Amino acid sequence: MEIKNKKAYYNYIISDEYEAGIALVGTEIKSIRKGSVNISDSYIRIKNNEAYIINMFIEKYDSGSIFNHETNRERKLLLHKREILKIKEKVVKEGYTLIPLKIYIKNNVAKVLIALAKGKKMYDKREDIKKRDLEREVNKRRF
Repeated sequence: MEIKNKKAYYNYIISDEYEAGIALVGTEIKSIRKGSVNISDSYIRIKNNEAYIINMFIEKYDSGSIFNHETNRERKLLLHKREILKIKEKVVKEGYTLIPLKIYIKNNVAKVLIALAKGKKMYDKREDIKKRDLEREVNKRRF
């Protein structure tokens, strides 16, 4: 199961990608395996040299009882300290934003692929749309 952030490549220029684990509680892993996750409006913030994913929606598990989880809480990301410091330096000095690209299960553990990104201007988005349309036309003519 893989949940992708479809807006990311349209709204941002992606430079570096990192793989991080997610600290989950209760029934969150069951909801992720089911695919009941939304990361389109989420972002990552670094506080006290620890990375947190904010605004990630994980739906409550249907069969969960009183042990069900909160849907929109901050979740800690599991990264090495040197990775966090390197990312923090780029965010502060070069003005990057940290966004999640996708969530997936790897060796029975939930992972999130995060990226250092810069926001695109409107004219950049228009250029991307033109390029994509031209490629489609060329591919149609070939077949």
